[in-house]
Amino acid sequence: MTTAAPQATGGRTLAHPAREEIRLEAVLHALSDPMRLAVVREMASARSAELSCSHFDLPVTKSTTTHHFRVLRESGVIEQVYRGTTKLNGLRRADLDALFPGLLDSVLAAADRQEQRLGA
Repeated sequence: MTTAAPQATGGRTLAHPAREEIRLEAVLHALSDPMRLAVVREMASARSAELSCSHFDLPVTKSTTTHHFRVLRESGVIEQVYRGTTKLNGLRRADLDALFPGLLDSVLAAADRQEQRLGA
């Protein structure tokens, strides 16, 4: 999942910022929420490049989960596409690494250290 153009399947279109439209402050805002950071950490460590929304077991309502995924998508952190009735999510690592070298790896490493430090 590397394209940033809106994705459409069966009439469903999801807007994504193009690589050149991704802004640092939007990415940092998206990653500043513990729930969204947990999603990104899970996506970064997954063997699969795409994970369905149902893969994530978040302790929030479905509407809140939808909100978190929308923030991640609109900030350019993830890409979402429909495959049939399933919405798949992929981390836009190549785009983020090209725009902000080392940022994602640094944030993920810091989150790992914090989890170890706090014993979460």
